[in-house]
Amino acid sequence: MKSELSKKSNRETGRFVCTLLIVLLLIAVVTTISVTLGAIHVSPDEIVKILVNKTSGKEVFAVSWEQKTENIIWNIRFPRVIMAFIVGAGLSLCGVLMQALTKNPLADPYVLGISSGASAGAVSVIILGMFSFLGGYSVIFGATLGAAVAIGLSLSIASLKGRITSTQLVLAGIATSALFSAMTNLIVYGFNNGSDKTKMALYWMVGSLSGATWSRVKYVFIVSVVMMAVILLFARELDILLLGDDVAETLGADTRRIKLLIILASTVLTGVVVSVSGVIGFVGLVVPHVMRGFVGSGHKRLIPMSILGGGLFAMIADLISRIIIAPEELPIGVIAAFFGAPFFLYLIRKGSVGR
Repeated sequence: MKSELSKKSNRETGRFVCTLLIVLLLIAVVTTISVTLGAIHVSPDEIVKILVNKTSGKEVFAVSWEQKTENIIWNIRFPRVIMAFIVGAGLSLCGVLMQALTKNPLADPYVLGISSGASAGAVSVIILGMFSFLGGYSVIFGATLGAAVAIGLSLSIASLKGRITSTQLVLAGIATSALFSAMTNLIVYGFNNGSDKTKMALYWMVGSLSGATWSRVKYVFIVSVVMMAVILLFARELDILLLGDDVAETLGADTRRIKLLIILASTVLTGVVVSVSGVIGFVGLVVPHVMRGFVGSGHKRLIPMSILGGGLFAMIADLISRIIIAPEELPIGVIAAFFGAPFFLYLIRKGSVGR
């Protein structure tokens, strides 16, 4: 028996390591392609030289390229690629948390209306000037507040005699998403004065990473890393939570504290991500499901793989959005929906929705 368990554990570990290496390799490949492709083609060796010079702060390699090339690579393409990874990783982790909280395979920030709530909050700040006293952090605050209201509303609607059912949760999420989307459209079109703010909000509502800068990357990176590190510390508690509240409490887990942590982490992560990227749907739905098929349901392995897989998914979607109608660009949310919507329907048809 011990020998069989040991073999099973070794197989699972081998599958995890293999999946990890493949995903890391794909991330490296997609990063190279994303930074290389564009209106101005730059060779990989020049990209490496620019990267080394910039990160070291010294002229390690003699500058043989134009200044505009360096600006495009360092100030436009690299921040965008990194932002895409962070955004995808954050949304994917939120999907893992929502699915653990609700024990519902269809739960994610987009389906439950959290992304739409964050979008409404951010658009209110952009167009109406709400929370302007917070300066550069007003959009983040507005998006986080909108996400908090949305998740609270979805869970309240879905709660039936103190119990959240899968069907009720999906329906509540659809209703919440529709409500906040309507509010967002009302703000955009009701206060449409042809300004750049209105145009930015319209494009931002379906997701865009074109405005990525190093300053934005910095604060999103810091918040995301802190949240991810905290969640990783509670991987075992998330496993126990999947067994049901009664069993989890019997095993000594504080279910109220774990659920509060999940809600807070999901709200903050979604709010911060949406504040810089707009609404990008289905990342938190697709990636965790795919990764479970490779590394299992244990959160100690599922969380890091979902983070990496989510980042890869967003990077690929952003790359496609840039090249599919070049030199123009599609919103990244459109590309993500083309992948996510069929997957969502596949899960429903498969009978993954609990009753």
